[in-house]
Amino acid sequence: MQAEVVERKRTEVALRQVVDALERLKNRLHAENIYLQEEIKTEYNFEEMVGSSPPMQQVFNLIQQVAETDTTVLITGETGTGKELVARALHNHSKRKDSAVIKVNCAALPEGLIENELFGHEKGAFTGATTLKKGRFELADGGTILLDEIGELPLSTQVKLLRVLQEQEFERIGGTKTLKVDVRVLAATNRKLEEQVAAGSFRADLFYRLNIFPIPIPSLRARKADIPVLVQYFLRQFSLRMGKNVNRIDQNAMDILTGYAWPGNVRELNNVIERAVILCQDGVLCPDQLSIPRLPSTASNQEDLITLENAERQHILRALKKPHWVIGGASGAAKRLDINRTTLLARMKKMGIERGMASEDFS
Repeated sequence: MQAEVVERKRTEVALRQVVDALERLKNRLHAENIYLQEEIKTEYNFEEMVGSSPPMQQVFNLIQQVAETDTTVLITGETGTGKELVARALHNHSKRKDSAVIKVNCAALPEGLIENELFGHEKGAFTGATTLKKGRFELADGGTILLDEIGELPLSTQVKLLRVLQEQEFERIGGTKTLKVDVRVLAATNRKLEEQVAAGSFRADLFYRLNIFPIPIPSLRARKADIPVLVQYFLRQFSLRMGKNVNRIDQNAMDILTGYAWPGNVRELNNVIERAVILCQDGVLCPDQLSIPRLPSTASNQEDLITLENAERQHILRALKKPHWVIGGASGAAKRLDINRTTLLARMKKMGIERGMASEDFS
């Protein structure tokens, strides 16, 4: 009997020690989690933009400097760099944050409709105009309007946009009444507008009016130091969304991610990590779950450059193959790559990509 009492007490002490150890571990993990969240917050400066590299810190500084003003901002950068996120941050940190932010994709609208979309029309202005329609500028009154892909705007519409920027006034199509609006204009483009001005496809006076405060967004290639923290951020985001526990990444996989050229920039990285999380089964993201070209570890600098160009070709070929070489339209390759149809055609011409080519043609 005495032995049973002693054994029971010994068991209770051992259990208490285990419970105490688990509690200490729980507290330590909780503290580490809070620390990691705070670490992310120091780099998760504006909206969904993550980055501690000098190029991104410069972007964050520019946002801070201009956000509270009504100055027109021109946001430039390659496809997938996060231009819309910068625009959202500018709006959300401005005095207009409680008002609407209206987005217009100038590349997605036919030339004959873009003016109607921006400025609206009066009832009876044309066949089929059975009611009055307010344009995007009217809807954005008191708030912000984002003119995405501004380089695609027709010359005829550029004249009217310049007037809105200068005078904050316009007329609806078919109307004679001048409407006044209080709108902050943000413009975004992946094109070099200076070259379009030189070519005569973009008005110089409009460019100078838009370019008061430019914010260039660096490509992911130019801020590779941000790739590890972006990967961790996307891992956590997609793991939570999918109810999975993918919390680590194999070092070889990380080396592949940091060595890739990322022609699609942060958007492409986001898509790659999302697919990898779907494929991952054991909590550790591995190289075979990454759907990107691999770079030879012993390649020379010249070989790296050739490989990166080949990677972009392969990326374009995959996008062309899916819709059976349809380039334009809602399901075409340009839409899949999130670039303009003319841009894709130019890239295909430069790389010698012709209809029906297979990926082996570039191996």
